[in-house]
Amino acid sequence: MLDMNSVIPIHPPADRPSLTSSSTASSSSSILFTEGEVEVVTTDGVRHVPLKLDARHYKQPTFASRLLDCLRKLKVPTWTSSDVQPHDLRIAKVSGSLTNAVFFVSSSLSGYRTVLLRIYGPSSGSLISRVRELNTLHILSSQYHIGPRVYGTFENGRIEEYFESTTLSAADLRNPKISRWIGARMAELHSVDVEAIEGTSPDTRGEGNGWEIAVKKNIKSWIIPARDVLALPLVSDSLRKEFDLDGFMQTWERYSHWLASVDDVHKGSRRVFAHNDTQYGNLLLLNKRNENLPEHRQIIVVDFEYASPNPASFDIANHWHEWTADYHSQTPHILDHTRYPTKEERDNFYMAYLQHAAETPLSPSELTKLARDLDEQVRAWSPASHAMWTIWGIVQAREDVENQVEEPEFDYISYAKCRLAAFKREVKQLGL
Repeated sequence: MLDMNSVIPIHPPADRPSLTSSSTASSSSSILFTEGEVEVVTTDGVRHVPLKLDARHYKQPTFASRLLDCLRKLKVPTWTSSDVQPHDLRIAKVSGSLTNAVFFVSSSLSGYRTVLLRIYGPSSGSLISRVRELNTLHILSSQYHIGPRVYGTFENGRIEEYFESTTLSAADLRNPKISRWIGARMAELHSVDVEAIEGTSPDTRGEGNGWEIAVKKNIKSWIIPARDVLALPLVSDSLRKEFDLDGFMQTWERYSHWLASVDDVHKGSRRVFAHNDTQYGNLLLLNKRNENLPEHRQIIVVDFEYASPNPASFDIANHWHEWTADYHSQTPHILDHTRYPTKEERDNFYMAYLQHAAETPLSPSELTKLARDLDEQVRAWSPASHAMWTIWGIVQAREDVENQVEEPEFDYISYAKCRLAAFKREVKQLGL
């Protein structure tokens, strides 16, 4: 989905449709969004300084001075020298996201590494947890070398690693080589220890004990704020009837009951640490390859707001639906199901995914069977992706509804309608 929290029109996701800049980026772009208080977010193992930055004043000398003080106190690599002065800073605002203000920070002097500055705005607290996101980013980067390194946090934001890279486009997803690289990268992410991310103990490990799978947990928690949005006075009765959340939940429960009967962890539904939002705006291609690393490591995965335990098949199913999206089109909220990958395109991805997920080399016949089993489970979990983003879209629409925005930057309501129609269509195709 679009990451509306991280880019405009980001996945449809609190940061969904990702209209990130096509030049260089280390994560989704953002527009300034500074009203309201934001919580102070810290995590063990990441330096923190009690400083606050006001994104509205980023062009003023006082901002540069406070930022430089922040960089030094956090001991950000290459920025501890006393040689650089506030007037040497180059602070470039990145346009794109709806929940953060994001900047690229560099120096006019040589020897200073460009970093990404993220200043939080009021976030969709009902959709994402910044505390969880920060902890996840830190573990992934420090223990698994996945995603950007977090150099440190301050009262209302953080400093992250910057990658000289280009954000993928909708067309890039269909490039066979890039698709294989994405498959390999997803396999690596799925190898992350779920229990390490969730911070469980020997007594609280496992699904239903230490954690729930994200899609079921999200729908259960997001349905409440979604009902609140549709209960707003400005929402028409016809729109409430069109969404019919009571009917939706009945269909969801019926589908979930069926899903439990076909869900097979041995055929592709093993529980993994999943990204849950592998849309093209959250995938970067390094501008310069490190010849010492495997080819697929040219792909950098960013924006882990929705990352959490889920079936591997859900994460892949969600990725296939992103093939049908074009967040830079005239209708970024519409998914074109005719663009869903063909069997050949899916198998191309599966082969790379399975080879990198396997503990030992697989024979061609083994790969073929595993790919067939995986595709079967992906098809079973496919409606769940539509269901989750349906509710997400309704929740995201609250501000536009309350402010009576006639032409929103991203039409969350229409997006939710599109995903709801797809959910109903796919459930029907399953014979339910």
